[in-house]
Amino acid sequence: MRKSILSAAFCLLAIVSFAQLNDETAIRTILDNQTKAWNEGNLEKLMEGYWESDSLMFIGSSGVTYGWQKTLDNYKRGYPNRDAMGTLTFNILQVQRIADDHFFVVGKWHLKRTVGDVSGHYTLIWKKINGEWKIISDHSS
Repeated sequence: MRKSILSAAFCLLAIVSFAQLNDETAIRTILDNQTKAWNEGNLEKLMEGYWESDSLMFIGSSGVTYGWQKTLDNYKRGYPNRDAMGTLTFNILQVQRIADDHFFVVGKWHLKRTVGDVSGHYTLIWKKINGEWKIISDHSS
């Protein structure tokens, strides 16, 4: 009986660990796709990783913006051409599950640009919505 309980506990732990790894891999893949989209100058494709909702929250140097479309508009205004966009790299520092359907991600971003490099940090809150991981809050500074 004791051996059965230990076997069941081990199997459950393996399933939970696999789910964590699978979800983390999905989030990292989305971030990779966002990096590629940015470096291609495709802001609409970059925004596919964000929750398409008026409740999306983006916090940047100019304050809080609510909404997917407003966030896209701000990106277009702030990065009007390839020179302004430069080449993006992310350095992910932490990926942590905070609930069954939420992750917290911390990292660094860097833009290599001919008009001058810029860099900073970001914190992202991810939520699984309709089976897909989406950024519901982005604080980039």
